[in-house]
Amino acid sequence: MSLSLPGRRSVLRGSLAASAALALPTALGSAPAFALSGRPRADWGVQAGDVTAGSGLVWVRSDRPARMIVETSATESFRDARRWRGPLLGAGSDFTGTTRLHGLPSGEQIHYRVLLADPDDPRRTGEPVTGTFRTASTRRRQGVRFVWSGDLAGQGWGINESIGGYRIFDAMAKVDPDFFLCSGDNIYADGVIPATQALPDGSLYRNVTAEAKSHVAVTLDDFRGNFRYNLLDQALRRFNAQVPNIIQWDDHEVRNNWYPGEVIGTGTPYPAGTRLDDMAVRSRQAFSEYFPISTISGRPDGRIYRVHHHGPLLDVFVLDMRTYRNANSPDDQTTDPQGILGAEQLEWLKRELSRSRAVWKVIAADMPLGLVVPDPVEGKANFEAVAQGDPGAPLGRELQIAELLRHIKHRKITGTVWLTADVHHTSAQHYDPSRAAFKDFAPFWEFVSGPLNAGAFPASALDGTFGPDRVFVKAPTASNVSPAEGYQFFGEVDIDGDSGELTVRLREYDGTVLFTRTLQPGRVGQ
Repeated sequence: MSLSLPGRRSVLRGSLAASAALALPTALGSAPAFALSGRPRADWGVQAGDVTAGSGLVWVRSDRPARMIVETSATESFRDARRWRGPLLGAGSDFTGTTRLHGLPSGEQIHYRVLLADPDDPRRTGEPVTGTFRTASTRRRQGVRFVWSGDLAGQGWGINESIGGYRIFDAMAKVDPDFFLCSGDNIYADGVIPATQALPDGSLYRNVTAEAKSHVAVTLDDFRGNFRYNLLDQALRRFNAQVPNIIQWDDHEVRNNWYPGEVIGTGTPYPAGTRLDDMAVRSRQAFSEYFPISTISGRPDGRIYRVHHHGPLLDVFVLDMRTYRNANSPDDQTTDPQGILGAEQLEWLKRELSRSRAVWKVIAADMPLGLVVPDPVEGKANFEAVAQGDPGAPLGRELQIAELLRHIKHRKITGTVWLTADVHHTSAQHYDPSRAAFKDFAPFWEFVSGPLNAGAFPASALDGTFGPDRVFVKAPTASNVSPAEGYQFFGEVDIDGDSGELTVRLREYDGTVLFTRTLQPGRVGQ
């Protein structure tokens, strides 16, 4: 079915498209040129993040040292604009910066524009770049709608302008979401983007290329270049100017299947003895520079997991299943206090879920619970996610998830829904203790979407420990199917303000609805 939804922001799109479609930056692999004349430019567009009922973060990147200035208004004309003095942008942050806006009206469309001023002459400003977002409403009846997905520019499938570039972002914008939840793998730091890749029909997939994507990322500048690569895409920049984001990370921000303490190098494209903890620090810094995230706010040591309050209808619990995990292994241990979340994050999640008064509590996981994700190493049957294929009592990382699910049941926490990406196909799983080896939990749903623009893969096997029933799946039968061949997905969550019902729609890259499920509010499990 074709996508045809009237949007609250439809009147804005003409001006936003013009501001987002600035000339493509030409020096992605190097620092901005320091011209002796001219004014600062913001060719990488703007984006907003972690928007609440009264606040939000606005991001920009300059082509040279500049002072960031943000103006906000209730109208596109910027009449009676409010001005926010932002940071000085320089080489220390790769010329990126974020400004926090506060005291905003709830449930209102906020128009903003970013000006970049010459640090030595504030009167010299570049062309303003505009964006918009809608603050969360404190009134339940306005409802909430958002989209989610993950995995961008993976397996060497980059920006292909002949198919519309990252065209899925245009389809997501048409849904008119309040925000976009990216479930990780925002970049593929461990993969290169070649000029062409062969397709099954003998034609070529042609990528936009950049020096930063000609090799795996090791240095801080390498990681920065990976984030800049994605911003070469016009559809993504248009989307960023219209839809605020909530961002989490996963493995490919550093390296495939990485875990703390891992050392690599022999027989790989990385230098011998490469400590992934060191690479993770560099990646986290670049991540904090290229996304507006409230818990990081430009600090490389900032935490990524957080709870995002979006009015009375919705709390989003953004997990970090990468930073605090134990090593990938056969995952069959009978005790596992560290697990995939770490003890501190688990206690935080239990505490915040218990405190939440939102009708719906979305648990944004960067990895699925009951889908088996192998990580074979030198013949060992290691596992990357939670499940390890043993359908019996919880083992390994499943023990931590069992503790969490038990907590949700015994505290009578209603309205929990799990959303994830990672596995490069889309599916819906219902978990029920009547089918499970572990029975001390309430039924719940897990919905999977993605990739945004990466190779698509066959459906993962299920692990029966928590009793999953896969009621829908769409996945290719071959591995690494290109974005030109389809199998790119995003999900939509729509919460009705009157009934409180939550409807999930799993969609294809063009917006076609593949699967719909409506859940009722106020239930511990369903």
